[in-house]
Amino acid sequence: MDNNTTLDIEQLCIDTARALAIDGVQKANSGHPGLPMGAAPMAHVLWAHQMNYNPHNPAWPNRDRFILSAGHGCMLQYSYLYLTGYNCTLDDLKNFRQLNSKTPGHPEYGLLDGIEVTTGPLGQGFANGVGFAIAQQHLAARFNRPGYELFNYHIYAICSDGDMMEGVTSEAASLAGHLQLGSLIYLYDDNHISIEGNTALTFDEDVAARFEAYNWHVQVLPDGNDVQALKKALENAKAETGRPSLIKVRTHIGFGSPNKVDSASAHGSPLGAEEIKLVKKNFGLDPEKSFNVTDNVLEYYREAGEKGVELEYKWNQLFGAYKL
Repeated sequence: MDNNTTLDIEQLCIDTARALAIDGVQKANSGHPGLPMGAAPMAHVLWAHQMNYNPHNPAWPNRDRFILSAGHGCMLQYSYLYLTGYNCTLDDLKNFRQLNSKTPGHPEYGLLDGIEVTTGPLGQGFANGVGFAIAQQHLAARFNRPGYELFNYHIYAICSDGDMMEGVTSEAASLAGHLQLGSLIYLYDDNHISIEGNTALTFDEDVAARFEAYNWHVQVLPDGNDVQALKKALENAKAETGRPSLIKVRTHIGFGSPNKVDSASAHGSPLGAEEIKLVKKNFGLDPEKSFNVTDNVLEYYREAGEKGVELEYKWNQLFGAYKL
């Protein structure tokens, strides 16, 4: 597969995830389509390239953990759980926000494999991730030996402008920097929109400078659709082992929507059937089909998920040879 072909399939994968998210919100007549549309490239790079996970054993101890701190955008997470082979089905996506479904309006721990923690209240997922990283650091200090890195997983999260406004985020970020939690890698979905409108109305602080003051490693990406830049930034973050990392990514809420991009109207309500058709036309997708995943997209993501089987097998061999 040449580089252009790789880029083409990656773009189709990203746009398919976007379409699944807006279809789920539209069918439920409730939800948040805008964040998944803007943040899909981040999620794609995490699930297809960056994270180590085994959808067949979501309890693998050394898996990377993912937290959607911006839990309102959960159709994005649900879509990737389906695409990569977890126990989330296409029917589960179609039952988004329905009574007794596995896909409620915010992620809930225990309903689907791959949901590491319940999120929704802004800032909560951010702080939960700091706790996860403290646990990782403790396990590594207690059990890792030269040649036996049993616990070297990372904790990834996607956070929103709303998360960054919360006091609990500030407190947890300060602690993470103090404890030098190098396993923590957070992507900040900087789309400049919150529920009341443009963030300039209420929130104009320099988030990057704030986190640098907390002793975080900070990178700023001007284009949230630049997949190669996202890959590079995540590799840089993994290489920074002595500090937690924040990657501030400039995104556009409702990306692809000709009438609602960069507006609060894309935040917390369905786009509407006609607008969804326009979005799909923009992406080169069939505007008449809903919840449509082509075979090559599903194969691409399922292959990404299957890599975790081999990773866990190697980890089990290491664990079997380990002695205190």
